[in-house]
Formats: sequence, C-alpha cells, structure tokens
Amino acid sequence: MQRRSAFSVGEYYHIYNRGTDKREIFLDKPDYLRFIVLLYISNNVDAVHVSNLKYQGRTLMGILNIDKKDSLVDIGAYCLMPNHFHILIKEKIDNGISQFIRKLSTGYSMYFNKRYERTGNLFQGKFKSMHVDNDQYLKYLFAYIHLNPIKIIEPGWKELGIREKDKAESFLKDYEFSSYMDYDGNGTERVEAKIVKKESFPEYFLTAKDFNDMIKDWLYYKDTIKVGP
Repeated sequence: MQRRSAFSVGEYYHIYNRGTDKREIFLDKPDYLRFIVLLYISNNVDAVHVSNLKYQGRTLMGILNIDKKDSLVDIGAYCLMPNHFHILIKEKIDNGISQFIRKLSTGYSMYFNKRYERTGNLFQGKFKSMHVDNDQYLKYLFAYIHLNPIKIIEPGWKELGIREKDKAESFLKDYEFSSYMDYDGNGTERVEAKIVKKESFPEYFLTAKDFNDMIKDWLYYKDTIKVGP
C-alpha cells in the first residue's frame, strides 16, 4: 500500500538535508554543478538521467537548456552549502515533492559515490521538511536561504550577528551555488534561472531592488536568524 503523502498540493515547504555525520557533500565546483543540474532534470514527471544518450556530448550547464515535460514541483529558492542544502518548494502534484527529492538525492548519491569510490548513505537519513503556513514565514525563508553562505566566511553569524556586513553582501552576490543571482538583478540572466519558478510564489520582489532591500535589511538591521541546519 502506498504511503499517504505528508504534503498538500499548492502548499509551500522548506526542504533541507545534510551529509551523514555532517560530512561535506560538495567537495569541488563540479559537485555543486552536478547537484544544480539535478535540481533541474529531476523536476520532471518522466525518468531522466544525465547519463542518457540524449545528454552525451553536452556540458552539465548545457543540459539546463533542454526542455522538459511537466514538472513535479515549483522551486522558489535554493542554496547549496558544503555539507547541506536548502530548497524552498511548492507541491505541484500529489506526491511531487517526495518523488522529486527521491530522484534528486538518489541521483546525486550515485554520482558522488562513484566519483569518490565510496559506498553507503551520503545524506543523513530522510530529508527534513517544514510546512510554510503563513506569509511572513514564507518571505522570511527567502532571506534565510539566500543568506546561508555567509556561514562560510563568518561561521557564527547566525548566533552572533555579522561583523563585516559589506564583505558579507559582496560574498553573497558572487556565490554561484544558490538562486541569489537570479533575484538580485546583476544584469546577467543565468541559465540556472530556469530552475526557479518565481511566478508560483507571492510577488514579494517585483524588482531586483525589492530583493536587495530585503537582503540589506537582514544584513544590517537583524542580528540573528534561525531556521533549519
């Protein structure tokens, strides 16, 4: 008997998971890029594999230019950190989130274990999820997820606040492995922008300035931020 889904169509969720024993799951840029590509191709009602003949000869980023069929979920934001990831997601069809995360996690684990000649689980058990049940919390998560990379340069910032705010803002603008660049309007539209479906989320950021103002508000006027790992 199929287990009933814990997710409801049309609802928003914060999905996250970390490496088993808090180990790093992204060791270099190709690892990050593989996961980013899987964010795109795993979000498909059909089974899709990077290794399919259809994709041979393409760069990983080139795969993002391939059209897909119907998607399982809508993604509003994501961020990859050395030992964990965050995704802000909307359930689009019944069991869509579970199917998507299963394909994403399995695909990346198989890639990682083969590349680094290891066996066993890569992630720390089943992915974690938090239901986003109000508008304030949903908008907050756009800030929380996109601010996560500050931990790389200021490990204790979530508890102690940010010491070098200008440096932190500059670091975020240059961080490739999140959807930050797809919101901040730096003048360049990335191919990775196809991963995010902004129109499925409330119009908090009608302009890039709206997004940047929110980020600055958290950087300069909020001392701590806490949700998830």
